[in-house]
Amino acid sequence: MAFGRRDRSYPCPEPDGSSPKTQRFDAPPSFCLADGASYEALMVTSEGELRFELFADRAPTTVNSFVFLARYHYFDGIGFHRIIPGFVVQGGDPTGSGAGGPGYRFRDELPPAGAYQIGSLAMANAGPNTNGSQFFIVSGPSGVALPPAYSLFGQMTDGSQTLARLDALGTPEGRPQRVPVIEHVTIIEHPRS
Repeated sequence: MAFGRRDRSYPCPEPDGSSPKTQRFDAPPSFCLADGASYEALMVTSEGELRFELFADRAPTTVNSFVFLARYHYFDGIGFHRIIPGFVVQGGDPTGSGAGGPGYRFRDELPPAGAYQIGSLAMANAGPNTNGSQFFIVSGPSGVALPPAYSLFGQMTDGSQTLARLDALGTPEGRPQRVPVIEHVTIIEHPRS
């Protein structure tokens, strides 16, 4: 389903992680972020852990979608299907083909030029306003140099060794030597103080 439909939305998952695993949605997500709260994501992969600060203030729609999907266990068991050393580590596609998604799309929330840095968490897309579930982590200088055409919604705060291990599995063509897996994504919500 494309963005823009306002007649219905998919209900918010339980914040405690008890919602069932879901990988296909017939409507876009409800807005599920708590007013004034800040968010972190702990991503456990087959290569180790990554921790991200999520930019709910700068990219609320993107963060909402990522939190929504993570709390529905959408990412659990999905591989990083595209890894180019010194550029990006990309995942979030349950089909592993690079063409899969959650069944909805949403609009871009683009950063200013020069905002990407190593460890930036951003949405992969197929053109303007085609965001779904695929994301990438900037893993080197080629990724830092990307134009501001990808919604930037987080920054890695811990896990540089894990990111280096993921990056080392890449090839110039992007097909990893072996596919590392996202085991689980936990969302940590910090209420407004």
